[in-house]
Amino acid sequence: MSTPSLASGPAGPNALRPLLATVLDALALGTRERGGPLPAGGPDAVAARTRAAVGDVLPQDGDPDALRSLVHALAAGAADPADPLCAGHLHCPPLAVAVAADLAASALNPSLDSWDQAPAASELEALVTRALAREVYPETRRAEGADALVTTGGTESNQLALLLARETLGAGVRLVCGADAHHSLSRAARLLGLPEPVIVPAPAGTLDPAALDEALTTVPGPWLVAGTAGTTDAGLIDPLPEIAALCRAHHARLHVDAAYGGGLLFSARHRDLLTGLADAHTVTLDLHKLGWQPVPAGFLAVRDARDLDALRQRADYLNAPDDTEAGLPDLLGRSLRTSRRPDVLKTAVTLKALGRTGLGALVDQVCAHAQEFAELVHREPGFELYDRPTISTVLFRPAQAPDDTVAAVRRHLLERGRAVLGRARLDGRLWLKATFLNPHTRPADLTTLLTAVTEALRAGEARPERAQDLVEGNTPR
Repeated sequence: MSTPSLASGPAGPNALRPLLATVLDALALGTRERGGPLPAGGPDAVAARTRAAVGDVLPQDGDPDALRSLVHALAAGAADPADPLCAGHLHCPPLAVAVAADLAASALNPSLDSWDQAPAASELEALVTRALAREVYPETRRAEGADALVTTGGTESNQLALLLARETLGAGVRLVCGADAHHSLSRAARLLGLPEPVIVPAPAGTLDPAALDEALTTVPGPWLVAGTAGTTDAGLIDPLPEIAALCRAHHARLHVDAAYGGGLLFSARHRDLLTGLADAHTVTLDLHKLGWQPVPAGFLAVRDARDLDALRQRADYLNAPDDTEAGLPDLLGRSLRTSRRPDVLKTAVTLKALGRTGLGALVDQVCAHAQEFAELVHREPGFELYDRPTISTVLFRPAQAPDDTVAAVRRHLLERGRAVLGRARLDGRLWLKATFLNPHTRPADLTTLLTAVTEALRAGEARPERAQDLVEGNTPR
């Protein structure tokens, strides 16, 4: 048996070239076979097809067709965020240029835990993280400056923000966040052994400043207040200027989870929605949402780079003191992870290739799609619109429908492979959620999406004997 080829080194490109052709052909075949935004049949049917394609996971003898067959199976069974009717989550279709850059990162396989494993990648990461930090904190002129760390996404960034707050303010720091805040914040507080979080009401889907003021007045500090710029449920933005003013008045530390909304920074038209963001001590960014990056592409920006001293760690085989004194960069304090891939490459290529104007145009397009879809819903008497979108998420529901029907319509669409919509519970009711992250979506696609929901609703109403099927999602494609 011949020795398998390697992806890097002098022979790497030639070894990869025919494999890439195999992958691309399998992706195309699987996409055609799926024929829509996700596979039809529901979990059992998809699992059965996947098991059949995989067969023996670890056979005695290798299968030379494994690459083609498994990529084909994955593509045929994927939820494709590039399909305009796949609009259920903050799950973006990645840019081709970013995916190509990610291939190079995988082939070269640097590990950013020491400079001698990633000489150029470590410098590239420093350049990109500082540039993104300047986007968040454009007015920072203090000697310590702003900085940012690469993370796996919003969850890790939020956990790091709480860790830095704990190390700065002590183990008794109290997380204060709105009922609209991402679940990762409260979970991070538990993981870090912090006191029980204080949850502030968010009656309109955003944190209530008056309730925040009361909490900071009555609950003993020190406090870490967490605001949100782009809620997961509705894409709403907390009143950041008012929250920042209250934090200053009460001497509270401020973190803003802008995993979704942070991409608005690229848009001249929409960046004013983030007024007040620069007042935060830490900010979560997530460019595998409004940045069109393959997962993962998270960042945590910090206003004062000295806060990152809390992450410093020594391991002689990675950052010996004499190596550091001799000028080898110390990377171990740049993450809670040790081995980590150069995820920054795809972001660096995207920023360079598209520029602020190109990225801003993508942001503007998806925000415009959300406005157009909201207008379609508003004009349709059979539907109710929650509100005009703030970013690119639209909440809507069949008018006068009970929550069970709303849930059943969504599952019906999933079962048939017709469309992917999310769900959100606001004002005590269940809503369908459409999040538009595909800049290639056309007006006709928006109409098709609403028509698909209408047809799913009518399918349940027209056939009472199939009502249970609709609720359980058993209607065949």
